[in-house]
Amino acid sequence: MLRIALLLPLLLMACKDETVSGWSDPSTTWLLQEIDGTPFTARATLTFPEEGAVRGEGPCNLYTAQQTQPYPWLGMDRFVATRRACPDLPAESAFFSALLSMTLVEASDSVLILGNDAGGEMVFRAAP
Repeated sequence: MLRIALLLPLLLMACKDETVSGWSDPSTTWLLQEIDGTPFTARATLTFPEEGAVRGEGPCNLYTAQQTQPYPWLGMDRFVATRRACPDLPAESAFFSALLSMTLVEASDSVLILGNDAGGEMVFRAAP
């Protein structure tokens, strides 16, 4: 009986979503506010709708990726974006470049902060 009591917490942990979607509301759409302390004036979003999934919208294109690291780390593989042209392509390039360089994530109810070891930071707020 003692063995079962000791194994139960481990089994429950094994079933928990360890990606960002397991630590923040998966229905939340995060709106980018700033990159490295500079306000981001174009519209860009980020969502973690289900275990291991990353989706969103850059200023011009939709994107999707697979999250490969457990929270609080962030790693994205299989990053794919549509290829529409628009006047905000420079902003989108900056967004995608910054997003793909992020390695850490901190989530709260209304703020999501992505960061990396080089001091890069992206601040998102939950959409109303």
